Amino acid sequence: MDEDFKKLKEHFMARHSVVRVPGLDPPFKIAVLVSRKDHCLIDLLHLWQEGKIPVQISCIISNHVREENTHVIRFLTRHRIPYYFVPANKQSRHEDEILQLVSQTDFLVLAHYMQILSPEFLKAYGRDIINIHHGLLPSFKGANPYKQAYEAGVKLIGATSHFVIEELDGGPIIEQMVDRVSHRDGLESFAMKSQYLEKACLVKAIKYYCELRIIRYDRKKTIVFD
Repeated sequence: MDEDFKKLKEHFMARHSVVRVPGLDPPFKIAVLVSRKDHCLIDLLHLWQEGKIPVQISCIISNHVREENTHVIRFLTRHRIPYYFVPANKQSRHEDEILQLVSQTDFLVLAHYMQILSPEFLKAYGRDIINIHHGLLPSFKGANPYKQAYEAGVKLIGATSHFVIEELDGGPIIEQMVDRVSHRDGLESFAMKSQYLEKACLVKAIKYYCELRIIRYDRKKTIVFD
């Protein structure tokens, strides 16, 4: 199989040739990066515990300190998953430290990680990174998409899981989910509905990736076999 796929790779001038048999090969090893809000992380961890996300979680990395008595830290301790606090500010994001921690992973998951990874980091890591954006891309890029959507008076809100590239929130889209809103919804209601979508949308993207259902093409497009 390796030889056959190598020939196909050369014929189609593909960058990679991957032979995997889901269910038989070892699960992908991932690291999860998260900031202060941990609703996506908590959902991911519980579904992983139930065997619904076929990955090996090597570590959790955050730019926020979490106390030992919090739900997340207790869960990670129970399952022996390391938690690393790596500070990030305007002067330094300590990306070299993050690169060391994730060097043995197959891909990264940004579960509401609110720091922008530099082009140098993306090049040095060299593997796929999946992000969840709390807005319906390509609208409402960047910070505060809840507020942007609320002020725009939209009737649909959404969440978008996508691959990370150098362009902020501009990577190939994997999955999008939407929900209706109206004039009755305030900013807090927008955020609550969006957070529910974010959790489900991120998990779907991870599952699609692990089951090899995603084909990237034309730089910014994907085919997803759902």
